[in-house]
Amino acid sequence: MLLEMGQSHLFEHWPEPGVDDEQKRAFFDQVARLNSSYPGGLASYINTARELLADSKAGKNPFDGFTPSVPSGESLTFGDNSFVQFEETGVREMQNAAFVLVAGGLGERLGYNGIKVALPRESSSGTCYLQHYIESILALQDASSRLVEGGSPKQIPFVIMTSDDTHARTLELLESNSYFGMNPTQVKLLKQEKVACLDDNVARLAVDPRNKYVIQTKPHGHGDVHSLLYSSGLLNLWRHAGLRWVLFFQDTNGLLFKAIPAALGVSATKQYHVNSLAVPRKAKEAIGGIAKLTHADGRTMVINVEYNQLDPLLRATGYPDGDVNCETGYSPFPGNINQLILELGPYIEELTKTGGAIQEFVNPKYKDASKTSFKSSTRLECMMQDYPKTLPPTARVGFTVMDIWLAYAPVKNNPEDAAKVPKGNPYHSATSGEMAVYRANSLILKKAGVKVDDPVLQVFNGQEVEVWPHVTWKPKWALTFADVTSKVSGSCSISQKSTLVVNGSNIFLEDLSLDGALVINSVIDAEVKVGGSVQNKGWILENVDYKDTSAPEEVRIRGFRINKVEQLEKTYNEPGNFCLKA
Repeated sequence: MLLEMGQSHLFEHWPEPGVDDEQKRAFFDQVARLNSSYPGGLASYINTARELLADSKAGKNPFDGFTPSVPSGESLTFGDNSFVQFEETGVREMQNAAFVLVAGGLGERLGYNGIKVALPRESSSGTCYLQHYIESILALQDASSRLVEGGSPKQIPFVIMTSDDTHARTLELLESNSYFGMNPTQVKLLKQEKVACLDDNVARLAVDPRNKYVIQTKPHGHGDVHSLLYSSGLLNLWRHAGLRWVLFFQDTNGLLFKAIPAALGVSATKQYHVNSLAVPRKAKEAIGGIAKLTHADGRTMVINVEYNQLDPLLRATGYPDGDVNCETGYSPFPGNINQLILELGPYIEELTKTGGAIQEFVNPKYKDASKTSFKSSTRLECMMQDYPKTLPPTARVGFTVMDIWLAYAPVKNNPEDAAKVPKGNPYHSATSGEMAVYRANSLILKKAGVKVDDPVLQVFNGQEVEVWPHVTWKPKWALTFADVTSKVSGSCSISQKSTLVVNGSNIFLEDLSLDGALVINSVIDAEVKVGGSVQNKGWILENVDYKDTSAPEEVRIRGFRINKVEQLEKTYNEPGNFCLKA
């Protein structure tokens, strides 16, 4: 097969039989793995690569012949009646859902050597991303079974896509923490394989420069999640169990679960086959826009168009100003945040046709304008959000837009890169990610009637951020806005320097005035009413320079540590009714 596919160069420097036979066998073991892990095998990979490399060399625009327009979708306003209704519908629907986390990446780009899901979402409670995600899914599972009459509690399946880089460490994080309270049988890890690298425009496979018996490989991208789910057999098991939705999300967005209930409510109400979570996007902002593309031949698709392609595409199709803000002050094309909700039935139908293959792209770095040779080997890549490209025109593909403060705070840039971001643009760093959690929680409490002091501006690692009161709660305390309003009453106030950590489900804030740090822990059957005036020296943020190697990496990349000067901490380990009146 390799010889037929023009890969004879792989064998050029092989010695005669009897020499290096073990290494030669290992070579074919690798070829067999590369062949079986790719839909259609290596021959299909090489053929696709040749087509895409020829298009790339010719400078062919993948959107030629397409005209963009604004697709249909729902724009939600946090806390209004329709938002609350969508949230309730979403929670009810949760027992028919499965969650898929794509977590194949390490934190190197962040200046962190571990897996990204092990990073703390915020430092007040120290909860890591993976724990927060699992506790959110468990809380949704409980809330959903409470809403559905007479239904027995259903376990929500949770799949994590890992890679060679993250698999062992993800498993270790789960096992050493008893799966953060989830039943281990609920969690499935699917490991994505890498794909072969390509040396030139005729798609000759690249040999590892250190070992002629090894083909060089690189990651294929998170689009692999679709073929892995298809080949795992899980999708049909889910369908037999009566599930209806698959929710995909990425590894370090600490706000995502605040948006998920309402977004699933939109999917269920609008009966969307595909629902992309989106945020308002400024024109030309460096985030992909969701657009409907209509081809001259009648084909249509609703798809993420990368920001550097959207503006030229609009200019080329009768929009002389390109990507501009409309009367709302934002681009009419919402910003894609790579969180998808797919309806399971149509999803299985589509994958049965495609085998889970997602339309790929290639991004070679050429040595010069002749485009004849590469600076380094390239490979085919695919993205999870390109799934709708192959859907029939009858597919219902929509989006749900929510405020950025509620839904989107990715952590992906290291301190140096974040400090170079132009003022007013998002930092997307560990610093801004933590501050975004406090801001969202403070704004939600404010909307629920709590008097929350305005934030102050502070600089950490060269980034100026708004510092709100450090408010954080466990998902089981409140998943939706209605949950928050049911747990807060009377006249409550929180000063800017305060910290509030809520670890328990039945904790009620009644006429609480907080100026300092308050930590409440309670077991499920303890009902705790918290009120009165709590005043102490509180917890203080102290600057840490990211170059200071004496501090742990997860602290350095934030630029601060918390000095816990003074707090009121109460723990209720027994069932019963309790009152904390300070």
